[in-house]
Amino acid sequence: MASPPDTSKTIKLERYNSYLRRLHSTKVLNASSKLLFRATLLIALVLILFFTLNYPPLSDNIPNHAHLHHHNFLSTAFFASSAGGAAWEKQVRHSSTPKRRNGLSVLVTGAAGFVGSHCSLALKKRGDGVLGLDNFNSYYDPTLKRARQKLLLRHEVFIVEGDLNDASLLRKLFDVVPFTHILHLAAQAGVRYAMQNPQSYVSSNIAGFVNLLEVAKAANPQPAIVWASSSSVYGLNTQVPFSELDRTDQPASLYAATKKAGEEIAHTYNHIYGLSLTGLRFFTVYGPWGRPDMAYFFFTKDILQGKPIDVYQTQDDKQVARDFTYIDDVVKGCLGALDTAEKSTGSGGKKKGPAQLRVYNLGNTSPVPVGNLVSILEGLLSTKAKKHVIKMPRNGDVPYTHANVTLAFKDFGYKPTTDLATGLRKFVKWYVNYYGIQTRVKKGSAINSEHPEESA
Repeated sequence: MASPPDTSKTIKLERYNSYLRRLHSTKVLNASSKLLFRATLLIALVLILFFTLNYPPLSDNIPNHAHLHHHNFLSTAFFASSAGGAAWEKQVRHSSTPKRRNGLSVLVTGAAGFVGSHCSLALKKRGDGVLGLDNFNSYYDPTLKRARQKLLLRHEVFIVEGDLNDASLLRKLFDVVPFTHILHLAAQAGVRYAMQNPQSYVSSNIAGFVNLLEVAKAANPQPAIVWASSSSVYGLNTQVPFSELDRTDQPASLYAATKKAGEEIAHTYNHIYGLSLTGLRFFTVYGPWGRPDMAYFFFTKDILQGKPIDVYQTQDDKQVARDFTYIDDVVKGCLGALDTAEKSTGSGGKKKGPAQLRVYNLGNTSPVPVGNLVSILEGLLSTKAKKHVIKMPRNGDVPYTHANVTLAFKDFGYKPTTDLATGLRKFVKWYVNYYGIQTRVKKGSAINSEHPEESA
């Protein structure tokens, strides 16, 4: 009788195939699980981004800095990632389109800065189109710039995050929008910082300005340009009050030298290319949403914290004095300069006739000793300052400034109306609200939180 067939090899083969099928199924299941997890995570992130961009927080209280910074970082990241895309161009056009008849379309550089944010808001409120440009650098805490950005965004002013030296970005903006005007306020500010980082002044105040003018000269039509010079150009001038006809060839700081260079560069581009250019020499601008590197700002901070403050005297023991100019007065001057700026005469980089070239002082015409500023702050804060009176170091600061504004009054009705005590009271109201400080500030110093934009 024949022996039964040997099936052991067949059984082993079937077991092995079964094992391979189970192993394959496990791998497929694991891969599917990972794919499903990643897809779910991606969808969740997209939804978070969508709701963050389209549904801002219910509270508009300014002191919540962390939330402000986070919200605007997401907004900026979204638009930066799609710069040049359809959504980005739509945002740029919408922000730049005037709402009033014959309104201006203004590119405001440094729009997240102190003067830039105030001017952008004022232009938008009267119905002009406004597009901001800012690089949000860290010269001072960018959180304050992001808070200004949020305020402007509520009024439909979009700020493109970019640098003046990015020529391709500037050209793209001019391709999208035929700007009628540029309000050029972006600059590396501060006299003393120039001793630490001189290259930043050259890069921004000279190279950046030239880059902007290069793009503007090639635009068709060419925009009229109003730009920020500085009272610092008067340097070691001793004739007071400072007049636009006084010497400005003795700068006392690198910052002043770059601003003076800007005035000469403006003359060149006006002469060769027919660009309409107006320079504004600001005199110590202060007020709500101001710059933390300014004396009135860090004096307020240090007085409230019980820290000593340095009050400078000249080398011959005289008080240092400044022509402190309130922000609202400066804004009126900037808008007056824009409204009276004549059209550029060039086209495609070629001059067709003489173009307007102007320079004006924008000051308060009432110099105040810095010691008096400290006394006003002491009264407003109900706190005695710990003053440390020292000689002014040789860091580029000048002992005295005083503006003659006759020319600005004659040409566009510039007339400052805010005295230092009134202006500082408004600043302190903003300061204690913005930073959420509980102080013994005089009654009435708490800002109306329902209308924070009134102090912008």
